[in-house]
Amino acid sequence: MDKDINTIFFIIYILLRLNRTKNTILYAERIKNCISGKIVLLGDKNFLRKSFQEIKFYFAYMKKAMVSLLLLLAAFAGYTQDASINVMSFNIRLDVTSDSLNSWPYRKDMAASQILFHEADFVGLQEALHHQLNDLKERLPGYASIGGGRNDGKESGEYCAILYNANRFEVQVSETFWLSETPALPGSKSWDAAITRIVTWGKFRDRLTGKEFFVFNTHFDHIGKEARKQSAGMILQKIHELAEDYPVILTGDFNSNEDDEPIKILTDTSNPRHVTDSKSVSQTPHYGPSGTFNAFRNAEVDDHAIDFIFIKNGVEVLKHATLSQTWRGRFSSDHFPVYVKVKIK
Repeated sequence: MDKDINTIFFIIYILLRLNRTKNTILYAERIKNCISGKIVLLGDKNFLRKSFQEIKFYFAYMKKAMVSLLLLLAAFAGYTQDASINVMSFNIRLDVTSDSLNSWPYRKDMAASQILFHEADFVGLQEALHHQLNDLKERLPGYASIGGGRNDGKESGEYCAILYNANRFEVQVSETFWLSETPALPGSKSWDAAITRIVTWGKFRDRLTGKEFFVFNTHFDHIGKEARKQSAGMILQKIHELAEDYPVILTGDFNSNEDDEPIKILTDTSNPRHVTDSKSVSQTPHYGPSGTFNAFRNAEVDDHAIDFIFIKNGVEVLKHATLSQTWRGRFSSDHFPVYVKVKIK
């Protein structure tokens, strides 16, 4: 019995010493004397009452501390889970008055709200004119962009700009090249292309994880079959030269569906430089329409996608979707945005 009491008193002593307030240290010393046999305190009800009050206070204090610690750990866990990256490929349709009620002034708020609601970290834009890009950035605080117009690499012509969340990501280097036999020559075009076509790319660093990766964005020609074929091969070559073994995300309007030769060239697994359609490896089944072009009709034109997000080198695809929201029956563009949630391994 005495041994059991001494054990209990010893535990009380340790707990009181851990609290390290003036009173608890005093009570701890009295407990120590009790254990050593110098003082018999079983009859000292006042002392025991005070001691257990101090222990009760200690446990209450520790409970609060543990709750705070658990909340901190939960917050940290949630923060690390947010290492995922949301990416869009979005042909926003250039601003032309002939689109009437579907023209840009009526759509810009819709387009910006889709980007904002889905918390896109990167948006590969196609057909964006300089003022359209500015309209989006005015509505999207915290976003920056890379890329220039296809006519001169500056502000003239359609952009294949990449919008990105500048609060989390920093661009280390970026450039634009032309899909032609002279890719460094602004405004150049080749093969049977009807229009000048470009690729904008950037190397980014994630401030959250420290990981570095590349994002490429493009828009293939809508007329030239040979141009689309040659463009597919050129992009694979450029990705190989620029990104090497870094993770890669490629967004774009390819004006080709999965059965057409340009997409087959891009995804040909016999070619070690190939990229992978993110939809085919998404951990969550695809959400939304299969087709991505709606032509401002009341639904997609067909079930074939021409807008894609491809990945390469350690990019894990968590979700894939085609976003077909409407506002009173009207779309934000004649293309649906394609969305993926990815994680850089």
